[in-house]
Amino acid sequence: MANAENPFFKPFDTPHGTPPFSQINNSQWEEAIDRGIANANAEINAIVVNRAMPDFDNTIVALENVGQDLNRVLNVFFPLMSANSDDEMMRIAMTASQKLSDYSTSIVLNQMLWDRVKQVYDRRADFNLTPEQQTLLQKTYDSFAQSGANLQGEDRETYRKLSAELSELTTIFGQNVLKDRNMQQVWLTADDLAGLPESSIAAAAQAAEEAGRKGEYLFTLDQPVYMAFMKYSSRPDLRERMWRLNSGLNTKGEYDNTANVVRIADLRRQIANLLGSPNYATQSLKQTMAKNPEGVYDLLDRLREAYRPAAEAEMAELTAFASELEGKPVQLRPWDYSYYSNKLKAAKYSFDEEALRPYFELNNVIDGVFGLATKLYGLKFTQNDSIQVYHPDVKAFDVTDADGNFIGVIYTDFYPRASKRPGAWMTGFSDQYVDAEGTDHRPVVSIVMNFTKPTGDKPSLLTPYEVETFLHEFGHALHGLLAKANYASLSGTSVYRDFVELPSQFNENYLTEKEFLDGFARHYQTGEAIPQELIDRLIASQQYGAAYACLRQLMFGYLDMAWHTTTDKVADPVAFEREATASVNLFPAEDGALTSPQFSHIFAGGYAAGYYSYKWAEVLDADAFAKFKQNGIFDKATADSFRHNILERGGTEAPDVLYRRFRGQDPTIDALLERDGIRKPATPAANKPKVD
Repeated sequence: MANAENPFFKPFDTPHGTPPFSQINNSQWEEAIDRGIANANAEINAIVVNRAMPDFDNTIVALENVGQDLNRVLNVFFPLMSANSDDEMMRIAMTASQKLSDYSTSIVLNQMLWDRVKQVYDRRADFNLTPEQQTLLQKTYDSFAQSGANLQGEDRETYRKLSAELSELTTIFGQNVLKDRNMQQVWLTADDLAGLPESSIAAAAQAAEEAGRKGEYLFTLDQPVYMAFMKYSSRPDLRERMWRLNSGLNTKGEYDNTANVVRIADLRRQIANLLGSPNYATQSLKQTMAKNPEGVYDLLDRLREAYRPAAEAEMAELTAFASELEGKPVQLRPWDYSYYSNKLKAAKYSFDEEALRPYFELNNVIDGVFGLATKLYGLKFTQNDSIQVYHPDVKAFDVTDADGNFIGVIYTDFYPRASKRPGAWMTGFSDQYVDAEGTDHRPVVSIVMNFTKPTGDKPSLLTPYEVETFLHEFGHALHGLLAKANYASLSGTSVYRDFVELPSQFNENYLTEKEFLDGFARHYQTGEAIPQELIDRLIASQQYGAAYACLRQLMFGYLDMAWHTTTDKVADPVAFEREATASVNLFPAEDGALTSPQFSHIFAGGYAAGYYSYKWAEVLDADAFAKFKQNGIFDKATADSFRHNILERGGTEAPDVLYRRFRGQDPTIDALLERDGIRKPATPAANKPKVD
């Protein structure tokens, strides 16, 4: 019998319909998921048995509205799986993944449902649809066609089995990454801390004390801990130890993902073959701005050709600097790059990120980042303590517009913990949409990061990189919060994968803008505004290492595309990875180091054959911000255009149409090359149109 106390069985009686986290426990998930699937199947059946002629409302809109009970559960479960998980939730996820795979497969392989969708699509000219309705119809049709709806006979059952196995393996992959990373600990003594900044030492001491080993120092592979150690430790043996731990994750032992990588890639290839494509990338890229693998490789190759010479020059300079610093020839190894690069950066620009930490106290940064949305879009953020949160570190804010209208809710979750996966992300607990009665349901979103925690005598002080990360995820959040769509599946961040990073990466441009920094960057002890000198050094150093950083991103892009353009099962994943990334690697390969087994973005996330989209969006964001630079970084008309044409529209129209509407032209790579210092800005004369 159903548990009457299950909070998912009735509307949330909470502020703005936010999840009642205090009422939710692990014993309720499976019951709620099962009920949601059953209700959704009944809703599907109601569409199928409808004797009325299929039309846009009784088929496409009805299908759009299927599964709201299920989505309400999953939109809480999966965000918590990433941000506040435990072993029981991981077990539930494994069980649920099979059920959800069977459910989604049963929809796309429902012949009667597909027949109705196809009838509407074939008669689409008869319905006088708006652009948004046309987009929903096309998206619905494509989701069926590209998910096996046209398969017949044994191929349908094969598709079902492959999809179920793929769903299970991607879940296992992600859990293995989290578990293996959480296992890694490096215990040091006071004699091992040479070069490390005070903030790192204090955090390591606190972590050790919390583990019951006061007087020692505990370092983990949490991103802020690892990055600081690699940048500042003057002990090459310890840097190598940390690097090998990090680069060897999931390559051996209980959480080895090597075989999973090969199988996941091969399952995707087999599914693509069933659907008539030679490889997964060809199938997956149909609904992207790139359109096909050739479009992706064109971007990756053009950027490699532009950036590789600059990266080689950077490495030559760094090697010479390290040799001079050590008084002997130095052959740089991967664990040396961050250390010597940081020292060269300081020598060239008298710049050290640690010198900026005191000016980036987290509460001030929150004010500054939220204030950016106030200046650009008139938004206001008010902490609402009546909204329940899922962990004491989390805070909730009401978001309103300049006229006081409610826009949505945003949760902030900033600090690392064992129950949270590494990295940073934005997610939604509920999407914006307009129901049949015309009510605009406003979104509930969260931004999750892994910043350095406050210690006993010091608040959380961020590096410029962490501030940039905050700006990035907040850009995603604005994309969700400002949505104005009729249908949830087209709302907010529900856009093409190579368009979704535009709002987030656009926000990053403000990190080096004095006018922005002056509004919040103040010393946490003295209250002094960040000095102009430090801002100038930050700006001057911003292009430093840009070519190396670009090649690193291209490496991920090439590796992703290699796994998903292969037409055969990979026999040797180590050799395969090395060959795929050779054209952008600047160091010789190291034994035991492998990226693929911990590459969650493509093997457990949504970026399979899509990692290139970060660079694709970088081209877009640099081109878009060039318009703000021209008109003023807080120019109201430009901000209004960006809001109305990009942030509010979500996936309601094709992204190239939306972008041209904002920018007035197609994007080029010129602004990115200029921003990174790879190419000098064009002279005014060069910008004049030719007269034939």
